[in-house]
Amino acid sequence: MDDWETGRLVYLVLLGAALAGYYFVSHRDRIGQMARHALLWGLIFIGVVAGAGLWLDMRHDVPPRQSALIENTRIEVPRNLDGHYYLTLAANDALVNFVVDTGATEIVLSRRDAVRAGIDPDTLVYSSIASTANGTVRTARTKLNMLRIGPIIDHDVAVWVNEGEMETSLLGMAYLRRFQRLEIADGLLVLER
Repeated sequence: MDDWETGRLVYLVLLGAALAGYYFVSHRDRIGQMARHALLWGLIFIGVVAGAGLWLDMRHDVPPRQSALIENTRIEVPRNLDGHYYLTLAANDALVNFVVDTGATEIVLSRRDAVRAGIDPDTLVYSSIASTANGTVRTARTKLNMLRIGPIIDHDVAVWVNEGEMETSLLGMAYLRRFQRLEIADGLLVLER
């Protein structure tokens, strides 16, 4: 704990002691009732702290869910709590969760998603280098027979498989450019062909 955190802790302890002291003095003739109220508020406080801690742990463990509205050739995707847009596409009939990444040039599959789509990452030649926010990684170019979202189907789609670890596959501009309209406004991503 640094000096700032220690000072804050001391302040909170003194503030709590002052409030508890005032409450005790003002209710000294009703000690039993005061004890019940103090216990009740203590349990409420512990429940709120535990709930907040569980939420912080759970929101990073729960995968984002598809909540896109797909009508004919129009797709509307609300922004997720983490600030990103997610889409689930069928890649060679395997459902793959993608994060929409306008900063990525290509469609990049994680090794796990490549396997699910029927691609053996161990047989690929990782001859390209990609610059990412986390440094450079080696990638291999391959093709998907089919990439589909709702009624929108693309065939023989070039994708790149990342040799390193990736949490989520990336849906980059190589795919997004296939749409006539791409708009991000008011927490909504709109794609239209």
